[in-house]
Amino acid sequence: MVVIGLGRFGHALALELVDEETEVLGIDENTEVVQALAGSLTHTVRADSTKEDALRQLGVHEFDRAVVAIGTDLEASILTASLLISFGIENVWAKATSEAHGRILTQLGVHHVVHPEHDMGQRVAHLVRGRMLDYIEFEDDFAMVKTKLPADIIGRPLADSAVRSRYGVTVVAIKRPGEGFTYATPETVVEAADTVIVAGRTRATERFSELQ
Repeated sequence: MVVIGLGRFGHALALELVDEETEVLGIDENTEVVQALAGSLTHTVRADSTKEDALRQLGVHEFDRAVVAIGTDLEASILTASLLISFGIENVWAKATSEAHGRILTQLGVHHVVHPEHDMGQRVAHLVRGRMLDYIEFEDDFAMVKTKLPADIIGRPLADSAVRSRYGVTVVAIKRPGEGFTYATPETVVEAADTVIVAGRTRATERFSELQ
């Protein structure tokens, strides 16, 4: 995996990938940033990612996954992403700092455009509104929520409580205190101290998490 741009976002991403036992080539034009991560990533290199020759010398064109994590230099982000696409890299992710930036990256052919600040803002907004413990929203109006169940469902098998027909969500997994998550079944009986993960349409999961 290649991560280009080792600022806060790229730095955190690269370290997380290494923790997950992924080999990471980190590239940045700032010498101090590169030196600071020299012992933490598989390889770190100071280079100008807008130069095709520099990227080819590093073998970037041979990778099948790359991330453009450049946030402060719009031109460098766009030029770098364009080069990665021209190399034929199968999966290119790029950080966008605005909607306009994101549109340009999409038009270039970037496979995955991410908006870290915007996405995190949305996620936190959902968490602070109600009883959600965690929240993930996917495409096409679908979300998964970690929450507690309302009182009328506690102590009854899920099949009897008719969660799906009444609330439009499905209980996917359940976690007992001191235990890990396990898949929920129609026979599962949820207790007050349990935590569950439910899935469904975004608004349905929001409404469900707000029930008492």
